[in-house]
Amino acid sequence: MSDQSLAHRAQNATRTETVHLPPTVAPVNHGKTVAGWTTTYGVVGGGLVAALGVTFALVWLAWVGLGIVVVALVLGKVLQSLGYGQGGSHTTARDSRAGAH
Repeated sequence: MSDQSLAHRAQNATRTETVHLPPTVAPVNHGKTVAGWTTTYGVVGGGLVAALGVTFALVWLAWVGLGIVVVALVLGKVLQSLGYGQGGSHTTARDSRAGAH
């Protein structure tokens, strides 16, 4: 009878695992793009305004905050389509300049 303990199986691998690698190298900017930061700041700011509206029972301020969130999301998508997002032309050009990471 063969040894089927966990230690034996760990030391004597009988099959190989399939490695699934991405087809291309990921961008090196780690999401630090104009579109990404604009969207992030807009959503956080709008959420803060909406939270203040809820806290002080000002319904109109809560709706203004939600409106800011929606505008930030749309603006981020527009900036992404204009090339300021991940892999966009403006972002790639900025990353290829000397000293950029």
